[in-house]
Amino acid sequence: MTEEIFREDAYAQSCTASVVEADERGVILDSTVFYAEGGGQPGDTGTFTTADGTQIEVTGTYKDRDGRGILHVLAEGETTPAAGTEVTASIDWERRFQHMRMHSCLHLLCSLIDGGVTGGSIGVAKSRLDFDLQDVSLDKEVLTEELNRLVQENHALISSWITDDEMETQQDLVRTMSVKPPSGEGRVRLMHVEGVDLQPCGGTHVKATGEIGAIRVSKIENKGKHNRRVNIVFAEQD
Repeated sequence: MTEEIFREDAYAQSCTASVVEADERGVILDSTVFYAEGGGQPGDTGTFTTADGTQIEVTGTYKDRDGRGILHVLAEGETTPAAGTEVTASIDWERRFQHMRMHSCLHLLCSLIDGGVTGGSIGVAKSRLDFDLQDVSLDKEVLTEELNRLVQENHALISSWITDDEMETQQDLVRTMSVKPPSGEGRVRLMHVEGVDLQPCGGTHVKATGEIGAIRVSKIENKGKHNRRVNIVFAEQD
């Protein structure tokens, strides 16, 4: 299994690692700072640098379907490093940090809307959450104001772990209706926005809400009888 450095340190931008396996699908390292796609958050992109200075482009990162670790997908035409090769694995930090800001903001959004989450996605330019709501009217100006209040209050984000068995007894913490919390390894990671929100989450987050910056709810859409989609963007993109 790949040591997932990003779980404990979302701000780690590079690490030294050894190639465990490599084939036409990609490369598995013994440790990585690359987040693997999941929970609506895209996998990281970046580069591997070998001892002789050769750079290898990584275009995507996924959980290996056979459970062997995290699969780093290489750009077309790149030479696949052999097993045992030592590389410096470096993420596209600007892209990752945008995802961290967005993901943390979606947790704030969850705290403001009383409804199960039926879907969502995280992007650099915009993100969204879909909520299961009946006979509820959402006001994008009010949500924008409340999100920015929570951002400016600069609440700390802290992760902790509980066992799979403990998670089974605390299903009220789960907001997602279609995706189960990441489990199966004996423990589940919780993300706590102090005084605001607590839920299981395997994604990467900022240290405090002030790092998110100004946010705007750009659009609220009806996506079915009960489904309401809330889209957010960074105000800096206006």
